[in-house]
Amino acid sequence: MILVTGAAGHIGNVLVRELVKRGHTVRALALPGEDLSPLSDSKPEIIEGNILDYPTLRSAMTGVEVVFHLASLVAIVPEQFELMRKVNIEGTANVIRACSENGVKRLIYTSSIHAYGHPDPKLVIDESLPFDSNFDCNSYDQTKAEASRLVKEAAQAGLNAVILAPTGVIGPHDYKRSEMGGMTCYWMKNSPTVSMEGAYDFVDVRDVVEAHINAIERGETGEAYILSGHRVTVKEYRNLVQKAANARSWEIYVPLKLARFFAPVAELFYRLTKTRPSFTRYAIDTLLSNSVISRKKAVKVLGYKVRPMAETVRDTVWWWKENAKVAKPSLRTAVPVKFAD
Repeated sequence: MILVTGAAGHIGNVLVRELVKRGHTVRALALPGEDLSPLSDSKPEIIEGNILDYPTLRSAMTGVEVVFHLASLVAIVPEQFELMRKVNIEGTANVIRACSENGVKRLIYTSSIHAYGHPDPKLVIDESLPFDSNFDCNSYDQTKAEASRLVKEAAQAGLNAVILAPTGVIGPHDYKRSEMGGMTCYWMKNSPTVSMEGAYDFVDVRDVVEAHINAIERGETGEAYILSGHRVTVKEYRNLVQKAANARSWEIYVPLKLARFFAPVAELFYRLTKTRPSFTRYAIDTLLSNSVISRKKAVKVLGYKVRPMAETVRDTVWWWKENAKVAKPSLRTAVPVKFAD
C-alpha cells in the first residue's frame, strides 16, 4: 500500500495515475471538500484528512509501506504566511512522526529547489549545498528548507527517508492551473501577450514522477536528489508555446525591474479580488535568481531522464486545448480562454 499526500496536486495526480497504472494499491489523502477530479481517472482509495490533523494522518498510514509526502502550501499574501509555515513545517513533522509510529518502510519527501536558497550566480546548484532557510522568516523557500532538514534529521535518526527537489514543474494534467500553467494558456492566444526578461529551469511533471517511483527502490536513505530539467528564458518558453499552439501574436516585452515595480499592485488586486496575479514578486525574484542547476546525482542514482523541452511544451499545449474547461484555477478567477486554432 502506498499513501500520497497532496494527491490532487499537479505532481500528486500524475504520480497517483502512474502508480495505479503500474499495479500499485494507492491511498490518497485529500482535504475535506477538495476537488478530486484530477484523480477521477486513476480512482485511488480516498481518505479525507489533513496533515495538521495528526490522528487522521496516523490512521491513514495504517498498513502503508511507502509514503509520498507532497502536500504543501505556497502563500501569496502575508495573511497566509502563518498557515504556510504550519502546513509545510508542522505538517511535515507530523508525517515523519506518523511514518515512524506506523513502521512505514520508506518516506519520499517532495521538497523544492528553493530549499537550497538563492546561491551566488557563479555557483552550480547541486546537493553539496545546504538547505538554506536564511530568508525572510515567512518565505516559502524557508519553510521548504526547514522541512527538508527535518526529513534529513529523521533519516539520521533511523527513518528510511529520501528527499527529492524538483525545479519549476510544468506539463500536462495541471488541473489546478499553476502559475506557469496559467501563463502557458495566456501565451496560446493570437492576441498580444506580455513576456519579460529572466530565465529559469523547468522540468516535465512526468519526468519528476518517474524519479519519484524510482526512488522507492533506488534512493539512498538520508540523501537528497535535485530533479532539474532545462534552463530557458521566458521569451524562449513563450516562443515554444506559440509554435506548439500554432499562434502568432505580438509580444509585449517588459523588463523585470519594471515588472517588479508593478508587482505589489498586482498582489493588492489579488487581495481584493481573490485572483492570483500572473507574476508575483516571488516569481520575478525567481526569474532573476541563479538557475544553473545540476541533475547529475539523480541521473546516476535514480536513473533520472529528462525529455526535450519542445516535447513537454507540445504535450502541455495539447492538454490545455483538451482540458481548459475542466481545469479549475487554484487561487484564480475562472476566465474563459480562447486559444489559437
